[in-house]
Amino acid sequence: MNRTDRLYALVEDLRAIAPRRRSARELAERFEVSVRTIERDITALQESGVPIYAEPGRRGGYAIDKKMSLPPLNFTPAEAVAIAVALSRAGDQPFGREARSALRKVVAAMPGSEGDLARELARRVQHVQPEPGPGDDLRPLGAEGVSRAIEQALLRRRVLRLDYADAKGALTSRDVEPGVFLGGRGGFWYLVAWCRLRDDVRVFRLDRIAAAAVTPERCPDRPLEGFATEVPEMVVHGTALD
Repeated sequence: MNRTDRLYALVEDLRAIAPRRRSARELAERFEVSVRTIERDITALQESGVPIYAEPGRRGGYAIDKKMSLPPLNFTPAEAVAIAVALSRAGDQPFGREARSALRKVVAAMPGSEGDLARELARRVQHVQPEPGPGDDLRPLGAEGVSRAIEQALLRRRVLRLDYADAKGALTSRDVEPGVFLGGRGGFWYLVAWCRLRDDVRVFRLDRIAAAAVTPERCPDRPLEGFATEVPEMVVHGTALD
């Protein structure tokens, strides 16, 4: 990120959380620069007329005039990710930069724990490259309630029970640990999950899932990277929230 983009992002970040504050150290970590660089950037913004003020003390930090801030937002983590998915194809289109800025404001204005949960959920919703072109929209997500069950299982980190038909139509019942909700190739959506029946990672096409139910069992921790590398012949990119 060059300095011009960083200055812009600093203003958007402080405006999104106002009247809350961020310390110079927090900003430095967020933008991967030194504390001294942040201090110079803030000084430059103040000199250009941006209403940023500093509050001293152990709990102090930088804040922006709340007249430039958003009112409180009550988006759930799932709603924030839904916005991210909807905006994911705006990057190379008109107003793509503004779309990313709007999304940063939404997430930054969420309470800390909710924002963290949204970011974790977003890492598990991915798209295949290249994405479908005009007129090549994603196909239906499968049987009624399947997509919703997958969303809830990813959000709550719960084991899913699937009735799944393979390419020949043979139906099996499986307990799976959801890893990644993947959309793109051929217009289909997929669930990448650890299949307990096969004792390995498997890719399930949603239109072949006859039924899905969320169980009370919590999924064990498995590295997200282990799911993504098992997707054959697919190059994926994540749903970004920052």
